[in-house]
Amino acid sequence: MVKYGIVDTTFSRVDMGKYAYDTIRREDPDGEIIRYTVPGIKDLPLGATKLFEKGADGVITLGWVGKTKLDKYSYLATSIGLIQAQLLSKRHIMDVTVHEDEVEESMLLALAKDRSTKHAANLVKLVRDGGSSLSSMAGKGIRQGYNNAGQILSED
Repeated sequence: MVKYGIVDTTFSRVDMGKYAYDTIRREDPDGEIIRYTVPGIKDLPLGATKLFEKGADGVITLGWVGKTKLDKYSYLATSIGLIQAQLLSKRHIMDVTVHEDEVEESMLLALAKDRSTKHAANLVKLVRDGGSSLSSMAGKGIRQGYNNAGQILSED
């Protein structure tokens, strides 16, 4: 049985962990899910590492980035930490973040839900299927959180 980890934060203004959980459960009903909630984004790398120690095969981290320059620097540090955790564990971490200033406040819920659910589905494909089921989507300009950018077709 595949084990998925979800790490979310109390700083987030949307319960993205719920959307990720529901998506993973729908995509892999037999999978086990463990959820761990931390205060803020800088705690996400350790949260993911702890879930790997508990046997998670892959983890989705769900962070919320505020509007200030300090928030952006905190996210940069977090991103580097998550990349390092992936390399050391040799397992996937889907780094999902919503930046509070990327859309109008009225659109934040829709953005968070879309991004959380699509990345959670991608985590299942990576972990359960070894990424092979994503190959058919390569080069299609598929995005999470926004409309797809679309494929640039070759003239060959």
